[in-house]
Amino acid sequence: MTDFEWVVIEPLLPNKPRGGPRVDDRRVINGILWRFRTGSPWADIPERYSPHTTCYNRFVRWRRAGVWDRPLAAVSQAFDGELVLIDSTSIRVHQHGATPKRGTQIAAWE
Repeated sequence: MTDFEWVVIEPLLPNKPRGGPRVDDRRVINGILWRFRTGSPWADIPERYSPHTTCYNRFVRWRRAGVWDRPLAAVSQAFDGELVLIDSTSIRVHQHGATPKRGTQIAAWE
């Protein structure tokens, strides 16, 4: 997340500490963005962002509370209508997914 995006988003986030010491919101949001950008499981979020359980729990809690709507709208508005779209498709195949089925014969050119 850029510094500009953080300046726009930070005031819109809830600031109610729960329990013990709170992990920095920016680190957690970067972990959440990393997870969606890569398509990786929550458990694969690198520790530099925060524990994966913190990222997951905060994402779910904020989603249920509707917290994500305001920051996303604010960032969109802050970019003055500049539109950036990125689309990608990837298909994960098992390592043996391209091998022929058992019992089939492969024709060889002689």
